[in-house]
Amino acid sequence: YSAPGLRRFVNDILAKLAPASDTPSQVYKATLLNTPIVNAFALPTGNIYVTRGLLALANDSSELAAVMAHEIGHVTARHQTLRAEEEKRAAVISQAATIVQSRQKGEEVQQTSKVSIATFSRQQEADADQIGVRVISRAGFDAYGAARFLASLGRSTAMRAALLAPRTSGKPDILATHPATPERIALVTAAARQIGAPGFGATDRAAYLGAIDGIAYGDDPAEGFIRGPRFTHPRLGFGFTAPEGFLLDNSAKAVLGYKGGGEQLLRLDSVRANNGQTLEAYLASGWVDGLMQSSVESLEIGGLPAVTATARAGEWNFRIAVVKLDNDIYRIMYAVRALTEEVDRRFRDSMMTFHRTAPEEAARARALKIAIVTAGEGDTPTAFAARMVVPDRPLEHFLLLNGLESGAKLTVGQRYKIVVE
Repeated sequence: YSAPGLRRFVNDILAKLAPASDTPSQVYKATLLNTPIVNAFALPTGNIYVTRGLLALANDSSELAAVMAHEIGHVTARHQTLRAEEEKRAAVISQAATIVQSRQKGEEVQQTSKVSIATFSRQQEADADQIGVRVISRAGFDAYGAARFLASLGRSTAMRAALLAPRTSGKPDILATHPATPERIALVTAAARQIGAPGFGATDRAAYLGAIDGIAYGDDPAEGFIRGPRFTHPRLGFGFTAPEGFLLDNSAKAVLGYKGGGEQLLRLDSVRANNGQTLEAYLASGWVDGLMQSSVESLEIGGLPAVTATARAGEWNFRIAVVKLDNDIYRIMYAVRALTEEVDRRFRDSMMTFHRTAPEEAARARALKIAIVTAGEGDTPTAFAARMVVPDRPLEHFLLLNGLESGAKLTVGQRYKIVVE
């Protein structure tokens, strides 16, 4: 992500952390990544990667310092090397069990090894958290920054799950490589209390908010962007509108849509077209389970050749369309348990919106960005939320981005983050 001033700001924080680490001679360098995903990772060489999604979520320099100090902890403790050695050892044991005993025994050993490696990784994450708290404290930052950022991370994860997959089970995943967020918050808070009471150490909030003012937020328009029910991909040259009430998510491989807590779903993706293969032949080539041949219909969508049909698999009914655009086939799939005439009409109306984008439509694509605003007399979270350009729950997004709890009041003269075009 090209933002020279912000990159310098991040590296300046990193320069303060390095001398406070267990290997003060190690050279570290931060690179910003152009993705809305909240993530950071490090290589053993000292290269640390931070996403703009993470930078948008953090609220002060101590929170960002905590993230990077956590990654420094992985480097100084040689976690990546140790994990690679553990995985190699597990692979050798699994292969030996397969040769000496049976394939089934090898698979059992492999599954046991996966759980063991996941536990090993969770311990590494917990260790890196503890190292990170000590490092930011020694560097002069607020030791409680780690707990605040992890709390925001947990809320961000929960909000995304509520928006996109409300039916996801809350059961713990024994194969998870990170400890559960509440557990991590409790551990880093305890570590911070051993250092001192809250209020000791710099947060540097004002400088941090100034550094991220104007940072891109959400999807990069060049990689496709969502505005309400509409999805546009300027680089690939197509646009599409989901049925009313759907929430869209632009993932790396597909555009996904959800409605009614997952009662209705959609997926839009693409595959490379095979020379000489008709759309009818592609639709019947086996990638659709339960295809109803009597429903296959050839038509044009947005002036492009297309074929649509229905299918049934298990308790789900599908309306499917495949559209040829240049050298690609775009697949639009809607799923619902009961495909009534009214629901199918809405699905068909939606699929008919697929079109090749005109140059002027692509030129209008603008990234969302973080804007820093100052609270005045009478300003409220609800008032600022009304200015937010987000697909759903603007008040919750405003509170999340600013680390505020429900019912919080704004401080006059303090600066806050909102999302604008």
